[in-house]
Amino acid sequence: MRDDDEDVQRWVSDSLCEHRLVRNEQRLRTRTPESRAFAERVQVVMGLTSRLNMLPFDDLDARRAVLTEIFGKPIPDSLSILPPFYCDYGLGASFGERVFINQGCFFLDYGGITIGDRVLIGPRVTLSTAGHPVELDERYDFITHAPIVIEDEVWIGAAATITPGVTIGRGSVVGAGAVVAKDVPPLSVVTATSVVERKRLKPASTADA
Repeated sequence: MRDDDEDVQRWVSDSLCEHRLVRNEQRLRTRTPESRAFAERVQVVMGLTSRLNMLPFDDLDARRAVLTEIFGKPIPDSLSILPPFYCDYGLGASFGERVFINQGCFFLDYGGITIGDRVLIGPRVTLSTAGHPVELDERYDFITHAPIVIEDEVWIGAAATITPGVTIGRGSVVGAGAVVAKDVPPLSVVTATSVVERKRLKPASTADA
């Protein structure tokens, strides 16, 4: 059996295992100066994406200027992002060469999104690096975040969702509508969605009620 085939079988087998913590997950405590700075940046980027999505489609120079503001640095000349495009932070995203991002995509990039060369991202794809703890007693006290890495020559199909901490290996394909919560090995094709009960949560504490 080839190494790539073994990697795919391991990916499928691991998806049936007990839920594990998100790799490289970090926490931002709410109601702190750091969380307020994050919230202020989100407001800025919401305004910028609104401006971006109202521009005439053929005004390429204006679109590039706004995208540079959103991402906080110059973007590659070969990067193509079709509006509408939605982003909540901007400063965590970086792009390789010849990246194509179709219409209606959502980047929640506070945890960091790294996109390699020659990546194709279909319409309505969501890359989400942030969330909240699952336990009720912690859910409103922290923002959790972990980086997403999309390696070279990956193709992500329409309406797929990539969750925090995931790496999509070089040359792989994520099928339309897939929800990817685990690393995808290089040169693999993954598809489908499912609801799998991973754990049972504890009731919320009544101390603050």
